[in-house]
Amino acid sequence: MDTRTLPGNCSRSRNTSLSARSSDIDLGLAPDGAPGFSRCPDLLVTTSDVLARTPEDEILRAEDLALVVEVAAPDSKRTDYVTKHKEYADAGIPFYWILDLDDPVSLVACHQAGELGYQDAPPVTGTFRTTEPFPAEIDLAALLD
Repeated sequence: MDTRTLPGNCSRSRNTSLSARSSDIDLGLAPDGAPGFSRCPDLLVTTSDVLARTPEDEILRAEDLALVVEVAAPDSKRTDYVTKHKEYADAGIPFYWILDLDDPVSLVACHQAGELGYQDAPPVTGTFRTTEPFPAEIDLAALLD
C-alpha cells in the first residue's frame, strides 16, 4: 500500500480524500426549534467534499464527519471518556478516538456498534494501527517528542 508520513509519525493511504480541520460541529441532538447543541473537538476528519461546500466560518454537521479525536487532559478526562463519548455516539459520528498523553501515551479507538452506541477497543500504547476510517499508523510515544 502506498502511504506517506504525516506529522507525529502518522501514515495514511494517498488514495483517501479525507481532510482534517478544527471547527465546531452541530451534534444534532437538540429538539426541533430549540437552540443547537455543538462541540468543538480537538480534531475532526471529514471528506474534502464536505470542506469544499462548507465555508471555514460555518459549523459542520455530525453526519458529515468520519472521525472525531479528543486529547484527554487531566481536567477533561471525565468529559472526554464519558460525556463526549455518549454525545458523539448519539450524534452518529462513526469513529471517536481518545488520545491520553499521560505516560505511557495511549489511544482508545471507539466505533459505532448500532443501538449500543460506541464499542471501545482496549487502550493501545506504542504504535496504534487501524484500517478504519482510513489506514493509519501512529507512533504514540513520538507525540510527546
